[in-house]
Amino acid sequence: MIRPTVLALALLACAPIASAQDMGTTATDAPVAVATDWRTVPAENLLVIDTNRGRILVEMTPEIAPLHVERMRLLARRAFFDGIVFHRVIDGFMAQTGDPLGTGEGQSPYPDLKAEFTFRRGPDMPFALVAAPAGAALGFLNSLPVQTQPNALMATTADGKVHGWGTYCPGVAGMARDEANDSANSQFFLMRQPYPALDKRYSIWGRVVSGLDIVRAIKVGDGDNGMVTTDPDRMTRVRVASDLPVDQRPVVQVMATSSPAFLTLVESVRMVRGADFSICDVDLPVQVSGPAAPAV
Repeated sequence: MIRPTVLALALLACAPIASAQDMGTTATDAPVAVATDWRTVPAENLLVIDTNRGRILVEMTPEIAPLHVERMRLLARRAFFDGIVFHRVIDGFMAQTGDPLGTGEGQSPYPDLKAEFTFRRGPDMPFALVAAPAGAALGFLNSLPVQTQPNALMATTADGKVHGWGTYCPGVAGMARDEANDSANSQFFLMRQPYPALDKRYSIWGRVVSGLDIVRAIKVGDGDNGMVTTDPDRMTRVRVASDLPVDQRPVVQVMATSSPAFLTLVESVRMVRGADFSICDVDLPVQVSGPAAPAV
């Protein structure tokens, strides 16, 4: 059962940004969301995936997978993804797409990518610590949940950085590949549920910040290994937000992980989950403004 304080916080976090004259406290001293509680996703890092089910917005994370993010931008700008189906969908796992053949055997005409399973985290990265089990640090890099070595180890490494990787929580966007590590190309998948067994095995390039309900509504496969054999759902248009005209561009604000509101949210979730607490339990509140998705 969700405690009333957690529910109240969730409602607050999802509320519109208060105007300047409304900031502060109410008559009952309840906290009011302020503009500094929110971070705007840069338009060049926002991938707009329109599907026959609705719109999915993914915040791309070039800090940890620059090659894969650049490939997603390139393919979106070439309209490569438009009309491509979700050919493999497994409930409780993920939805896979990006294959122009729709069979799991196709790819783009561009070369395969070098794997980016892990990354080096330096002190300049916007990392927000959530938990610190022995020898590790769990937290968020923007909207992406990650695990890294502790900050204290930065002083002992040649580059002043520590080892890190994204973790496969719901909404995380990963790159599909063949058996070879460096074989990712254009196929990608969006997580419907957490699946940490994929960590450090498939390159992560972003996370769904709006539209996880759409990801979970995509038609589940009816064939072997989750293949969708009849009437698959499809992507109708995929664009980088910065490439859209301003009057067609969605604006996404995510709760800032540097804000007191984020710390309060994490502690509330930790209190409810207790010993079962996981970084995947922390859902960052999001506000989306701008024009609606085009009709299918």
